[in-house]
Amino acid sequence: MNEHDAATRAPIALRRAAPSFALRASGLPQAAQLLACALAMAARETIGRPFDGLPGGAERRPRRRSAMARRLARTLGDLKGPFAKAGQFAALRYDVFPPEVRAAFAALQDRVPPRSFDEIVALVESELGAPLEACFDTFEPTPLGAASVAQVHRARLASTGEPVAVKVQYGWLARSLPADLAVARWLLRALVPRRGAGGLDRERLFAEFAAGLAEELDFEREARVATEIAANLAHDPQVVVPRVHHALSTRRVLVMSWVPAIPIGDRAALSARGVPVADVLATLARAYAKQVFVDGLFHADPHPGNLFVVDEPDASVRPRVLFIDFGLSKHLDPTLRRELRLGMHALLKRDVEGFLDGMDRMGMIAPGARDGVRAAVAAMFERIAGEGQLLGLGGGQVLALKDHAKRLLEETPGLQLPNELLLYAKTLSYLFALGEALDPSVDLMKLTVPYLLRFLAERSE
Repeated sequence: MNEHDAATRAPIALRRAAPSFALRASGLPQAAQLLACALAMAARETIGRPFDGLPGGAERRPRRRSAMARRLARTLGDLKGPFAKAGQFAALRYDVFPPEVRAAFAALQDRVPPRSFDEIVALVESELGAPLEACFDTFEPTPLGAASVAQVHRARLASTGEPVAVKVQYGWLARSLPADLAVARWLLRALVPRRGAGGLDRERLFAEFAAGLAEELDFEREARVATEIAANLAHDPQVVVPRVHHALSTRRVLVMSWVPAIPIGDRAALSARGVPVADVLATLARAYAKQVFVDGLFHADPHPGNLFVVDEPDASVRPRVLFIDFGLSKHLDPTLRRELRLGMHALLKRDVEGFLDGMDRMGMIAPGARDGVRAAVAAMFERIAGEGQLLGLGGGQVLALKDHAKRLLEETPGLQLPNELLLYAKTLSYLFALGEALDPSVDLMKLTVPYLLRFLAERSE
């Protein structure tokens, strides 16, 4: 495109001005919708509570609580953005919410109707400072997917014709974020009251949520993280991380190379291509073990929509695994990394007090709650000892221990874990669950142990 063409097309960006989203930015619609949901939930609780003392009351209350949680989850999903992310955050908090409530939040679908194409074009042009046609030869109006904070479109670069995926953050998010966070803080206080001694630190909980959300909404950070993870895994030819086009990426637009691929959970498609699932799982185990135990930076959102097998002729011989969406990726804090290592050493030595001391140093035990936590940790150590050598456990045993640990978190007052640690545990447990689902004969623990031993051998200063 020559300078004259660019000049004649420049007014397109001005004509496609984005709406102001003033009403959403006020916070009033969000507060009104949540208030209506809260009143409906309160009415249900008021009507149902008198019947709890009757026969069957023990089963009735969890069912009622589950129904109310599902209603709240639907409302959070409808509100999108930070509210949908708050639901996902709550689903991970085994130390805060009971199982029936977490299950409702876990079922919250992070899929929404797409925004209008004109709105998407306006934002892309505003962010890139040029008409769409100056940057892309083609830009498909129908998105590949639309989630609570962004949608993704296929396109081709004007400069090279390379196929790319363009992730575009919704324009209303930046305007409404302060109001959304204020409403979310009120919601947290309503759902998680202080419990006195041994209770939760609600401000710390909210700060962790807000910090994680800020990271996910910063696409420049996502671009840096994707580039760093790609460099960390570059030694493994079976791992693919899409290339970031930094010149076309901003805080709200992210452009990455597009790679044709098969969802990792589509067993029929993988079988039709003759893909050896055992090789796929081995690659995943190596990639995650290196990220988690060696690099200290890991892709923390390993659900089936973010993991693929590259669709290419060699997939039946040497399948390559594709990682996408690095918005939820975590750098392990050095202090947490050190405490994790010390905690694993204590676990291997069955040193309950040493394990508790580490938890205390990380602020995981509320004042006055150590005795109760000690009993829970001792029970956990006993359960692990009954399974045999920790580093020799199979995937099914690891998942069973994970379920046992979740129950202890739910039943032990005074525990509050850093969200980083919960994401770390979720990532590893998902890997083992995926292995059990796709091919239980693959020993993922055995594949992970060399990286774990390297982690344990590091000096803890």
